[in-house]
Amino acid sequence: MTDRKDHLDTRALLILVACCAFWGLQQILIKTTVAEVPPMWQATLRMVGATVLLLVWCAVRGVALFRRDGTLAAGLLAGLLFSGEFICIYLGLQLTTASRLTVFLYTSPFFVALLLPRLVPAERLRGVQWIGLALAFAAVVVAFSESLGHAQPGQLRGDALALLAGLLWGLTTLVIRSSRLATASAEKTLFYQLAVTAVVVPVASLVRGETWGLGYSAYAWTSIAAQTFIGAFASYLAWMWLLRHYPATRISPFTFLTPLFALLFGVLLLREPLTAQLVAALAGVSVGLVLLNRRG
Repeated sequence: MTDRKDHLDTRALLILVACCAFWGLQQILIKTTVAEVPPMWQATLRMVGATVLLLVWCAVRGVALFRRDGTLAAGLLAGLLFSGEFICIYLGLQLTTASRLTVFLYTSPFFVALLLPRLVPAERLRGVQWIGLALAFAAVVVAFSESLGHAQPGQLRGDALALLAGLLWGLTTLVIRSSRLATASAEKTLFYQLAVTAVVVPVASLVRGETWGLGYSAYAWTSIAAQTFIGAFASYLAWMWLLRHYPATRISPFTFLTPLFALLFGVLLLREPLTAQLVAALAGVSVGLVLLNRRG
């Protein structure tokens, strides 16, 4: 049986903050690399590389990936949802701004909170926790308020893709928590998602007519390596472990920290201005997460 806790302890909090911090940095890495490496091809290199790393990890640690345990159908579904999320994000970025996409993408915790308790009653949120969830999301909207502006027709299609990506992210979590994947190893759960995406994303890249190559700069390869080793392998493996041991409705809202970390890294690395909206958003998300994780 899986040792599942009903609250987030210090270890979970530290892992969540570390993951969100890197995911925020990863947005900067993708943004500064996409001019040299096409987005879908960049995602292909990441997912294929992370799949190989995971296979090596499992071989060294003796983790069984191909033993029959009734998870195949749910695993393939989770993989398709995961790959669909990435495709929607990259296509959406071609039509709308990164700021607008971020706001719509991070509706995902709401989908988790609304849908998951219908299948897993223990994941139900109380009134004060809903207030915390709403406050954290509102803080993210405040952080990007200056960049939202008025939508153009093309942007509305990009916004729709971003909202769909948020839904697919939420549905991936739903499948993992409400199926036999809930008791599968974190490695096997991640393998389904990486392997399926490593097959689907290259097809999407070819359909979009992207140019494949390997002759990139040292910075581009450093960026791709970080996205692969730390992002698609280590941080996603940690996320799968968290989903296996902690309530999904409590850990999903921590992803609100990711866009705020991206803005912070923009201030630190790209010398972007530190705005009052960002400071207020950090405070709002922090208070929202405290309310969301109140016990008793």
